[in-house]
Amino acid sequence: QLQASGGGLVQAGGSLRLSCAGSGDTLSRYTVSWFRQAPGQERELVAGIKWSDGGPSYADSVKGRFTISRGDPGDTVYLEMSRLRPEDTAIYYCAANRAYWIGLLASQYPYWGQGTQVTVSS
Repeated sequence: QLQASGGGLVQAGGSLRLSCAGSGDTLSRYTVSWFRQAPGQERELVAGIKWSDGGPSYADSVKGRFTISRGDPGDTVYLEMSRLRPEDTAIYYCAANRAYWIGLLASQYPYWGQGTQVTVSS
């Protein structure tokens, strides 16, 4: 099971840190990704981090603003979000799988957290 937390209301240009914690098994053996879903939109990949080498990947829309990382000893995955924009407003979900790569599709992830709301005001 995954537990996502850290969402909230922030002004444009502000920052938030999301956390994804695993229970029952360490996240260090999973590829973990963050997805987001805005009202009326499909769930989209924001960032992911591979379990094999820790290599991250980002959507073009968040490159240079968001950073995904693992805590020590790897039981938590963080998404540091800075220079937030109103278009970043969405429910953010963390997801995990045992793949060696970062899947782009939500259907590639069998394990999901409950989602945390991020609202960026203009």
